[in-house]
Amino acid sequence: MRTDSEVVMRNATVNGSRVDEVLSEVVAAASARHGVPPALLDGYPRALLTVARTGRTLSVEEQATCRRLGGAAVAMGVGLPALVDVHMNASRRLWSRLPELLGASRGRPVRSAELMGIGEAVWRAADAALAALTAGYVGAQRLVVRREEEFRLEFVDDLLTGRAPIGLLIERAESFGLQLNGAHVVVVAEAQRPVDSGSGARGAAEDALRARFGDRGLLAAARNGRLVCVLGCPPDEAGCADLGRQVAEIVGPLVSRTARGGRWRAGAGRPHAGPRGVQRSYQEAVEALETAGQLRLEQQVIQAADLLVYRVLARDETALSDLVHTVLEPLTGARGGAVPLVETLEAYFSVGRNAAETARRLHLSVRAVTYRLQRVRELTGYDAGEPAHHLPLLVAVTGARLLGWPQRPLVRE
Repeated sequence: MRTDSEVVMRNATVNGSRVDEVLSEVVAAASARHGVPPALLDGYPRALLTVARTGRTLSVEEQATCRRLGGAAVAMGVGLPALVDVHMNASRRLWSRLPELLGASRGRPVRSAELMGIGEAVWRAADAALAALTAGYVGAQRLVVRREEEFRLEFVDDLLTGRAPIGLLIERAESFGLQLNGAHVVVVAEAQRPVDSGSGARGAAEDALRARFGDRGLLAAARNGRLVCVLGCPPDEAGCADLGRQVAEIVGPLVSRTARGGRWRAGAGRPHAGPRGVQRSYQEAVEALETAGQLRLEQQVIQAADLLVYRVLARDETALSDLVHTVLEPLTGARGGAVPLVETLEAYFSVGRNAAETARRLHLSVRAVTYRLQRVRELTGYDAGEPAHHLPLLVAVTGARLLGWPQRPLVRE
């Protein structure tokens, strides 16, 4: 005959096998219904069963397991709604089997009065599990986003500075949908406040550009307080010529809005082919912004193609400094210095040598403008109203802006 202890051990073994069987059924049914890997329910039904038996809350270790499962769901590509649904489904399925499992372990049916207390413990544990799952999921998702942003910024830096080998750049660019063998245009936009990776400008710009140009090959990133957009050119050359302006007019206002208003400006490089072409177009866009600032240009979209003459002027700084010194240096002897006279010349040329319009722009009387132009003629020997003197004066005034003169001293050999 078997002893009482042997009978107890045999019943425990039978009951344990039945519990394992039921828990496996719950996991299989819940995961199959939602198309979620069973591994994402690892240990959860058993933890709920233990709570139902003991009335305790989820342990620290069990909550840590739920956080781990939340992170695993991100790695598996399972969305948070699906993750929550599969755990709730498993909870409901286990709840319907609890009377059977608890009755078998106790050797008697579960009383109705006991179910209320058991239910409170189980659903309290389920709430704690969902909170841990969500926390683990959100934390893992933030880590993925941070890593992707770091990878993006590293690639953008390598692409725009030319530090990485061309072959490696082409390979890495494919993960961003860029085919660097073709031609691309780079636009750099700025606002009164710096643009950073958390401002939302990058995502808004990519969405707007995809809506306008389709999936042509696009990359946007915040760099040095500005928004940089790289866009592939269409096959036809005519469509590529005006692409920079179109991109600038789209992303400029977006940068302004994400920077909470204020004036914006965008520089557009010319289209160039290949990885080094992207770098060249980026440099042109940055130079366009900087030149526009030096010249105090009013337009918000600055195309590098329109500023080629200024690049020619700035290329030989020594010659430009010599020209400014020769033509405009005598103005420093005027009462009040050279600044008012240079500003008057600049305004006079920008409005087509119209004295009345110059006066309106500078908030002066026409007589004051005429007097200043006369002083320029007396001090320099150049007459702003004389066609033969127009070019040297215009180039000298432009050079003064590029060099920051007279606020900054000229660099001369």
